Amino acid sequence: MTSLPSLRQLRYFVAIAQELSFTRAAEVCFVGQSTLSAGLKELEDSLGARLVERDRQNVAITPIGQEILERAKVILAASEDLVEYAGAAGKPMTGTIRLGVIPTIAPFLLPNVLPDIRTRFPSLKIALREDLTANLLTRLAEHQLDFALIALPYKTDGLLLQELFIDEFWVVARAEDPALQGKEIHLPAKMAERLLLLEEGHCLRDHTLQACKRPDIRNTDGMEATSLLTLLQMVESGMGIALLPEMAVKGGLLNGTSLIARPLAPPIPKRVIALVARASTAHMEEFQALSESIEARFKSAPRISRGTRKSFSKG
Repeated sequence: MTSLPSLRQLRYFVAIAQELSFTRAAEVCFVGQSTLSAGLKELEDSLGARLVERDRQNVAITPIGQEILERAKVILAASEDLVEYAGAAGKPMTGTIRLGVIPTIAPFLLPNVLPDIRTRFPSLKIALREDLTANLLTRLAEHQLDFALIALPYKTDGLLLQELFIDEFWVVARAEDPALQGKEIHLPAKMAERLLLLEEGHCLRDHTLQACKRPDIRNTDGMEATSLLTLLQMVESGMGIALLPEMAVKGGLLNGTSLIARPLAPPIPKRVIALVARASTAHMEEFQALSESIEARFKSAPRISRGTRKSFSKG
């Protein structure tokens, strides 16, 4: 009977793939380099495949090694979830939850939600990490995060997902900008060509391009913003216009600027705010509680009906 890979062997392999150095991987795993090398050989022998190629200068993962690497990460994360589940049995809503949040959500949603969580569950601590969606989902897969608060559409195959609420997009421009004139604001081709974008990697950039149905749009002179604040500064300087999420507009992002935000005419472009976790998570009760708290907070917040929607300017 063929022997199965051990978690120790998989952990060695993942460390080698992450560090691309046997010396550093051994240090990460707190073992000697000979022990690490032996563990890798045992793994390759049990799988019947070459996972790593190396010479005196370089370490590389083979094509089949790349495929096995992703599966190994899932197995290791699920095993850690199993241990956490056993340890947390009978003690829900205690300990620390590691929550990742994208930058276009964190400053506008968390201040309204976290105080409620602390009040309802005083024994539960939430450690936050703000990062781009792709990075958060990688950390989630590798068990470095428990949950991630992201915006859809985004590929989330294999993850536990709870859609929370819809966040519509508003046009932001200087008061005299032609884009703001008229009773209704649409996104015709000429306006789309003036849209300023966040840099590659931000899902808000992709959502903006989807809203315009213009994936080929590029900012004038290749200028792209690294954050929402930088994006507003570019708009205020007259470089163009931008689409901002409603939560950012109502969260006071325009305060201290001379910019105006106006809602778009139907069909209104939007994103969906969602909480995701590994399907094997040991924190299902915490996942449900956090989802419910965010949904309840959003439902209790004042909304503007389409018939009475108004412009927002500096506070």
